[in-house]
Amino acid sequence: MRTLSDVNGKPIYAPKKGKSGSFERLGKAHLAVFSPDGKKVVGFLVKRPDIVGMVKRPDVFVALDALAPVDGGYRVTLGDESYDKRARERLGLDWDLCVMWAGMDAKTTKGTILGYVGDASFDEATGQVSAFFIGDGGVAESLVGSVQVPVDMLVGYKKGFMLLKPEAASQELTGGLAGKAGEAAAKAKAGGAKVADKGSKAIGKQIGRTKGMFGAFMDEYKKASQ
Repeated sequence: MRTLSDVNGKPIYAPKKGKSGSFERLGKAHLAVFSPDGKKVVGFLVKRPDIVGMVKRPDVFVALDALAPVDGGYRVTLGDESYDKRARERLGLDWDLCVMWAGMDAKTTKGTILGYVGDASFDEATGQVSAFFIGDGGVAESLVGSVQVPVDMLVGYKKGFMLLKPEAASQELTGGLAGKAGEAAAKAKAGGAKVADKGSKAIGKQIGRTKGMFGAFMDEYKKASQ
């Protein structure tokens, strides 16, 4: 199993045109795209280097099945079928309904706020998600840990939230100093805390709710990054 954090930030290498067997750096993976039901990673947005260090270039979508691991990163394997529109058509994706969970608020169907989607574990070959990791997205998460929510507790996306079954609120902590120590006080804090700095991590989106393709999303992402 891989996690999103295993892939995010890793360099992506693309074949050099006209040079068989040679690769050049395309950019780095920075956001995972999930299928419309939210249970499968279908690819990653790759952030490309600025032109002459100043002119921003749009992200490239690279399908997960077109990525092969290499030392320290990934290489693209399916040529033009790996990218953007051709990749989406090949995979039969309803692009507007695809979701970017990272940074999205998560709550139960009963309205209990759990925090932000910080990570997910998935099968690198199929993209199938096994669990999501929900935390507060800040210092408290490093101390308390995150809540691991099995994918079968996912209900779906609604109005800017990841919706989870009510039992997700009672999941055990994982990771973090207090989580590892199993401190009851930390667990109680995680279960009842209000999420601090709302909006600082709330960047997850359903793609169809962005302007253009990623306009509004990228605006929010840049603000959050600052």
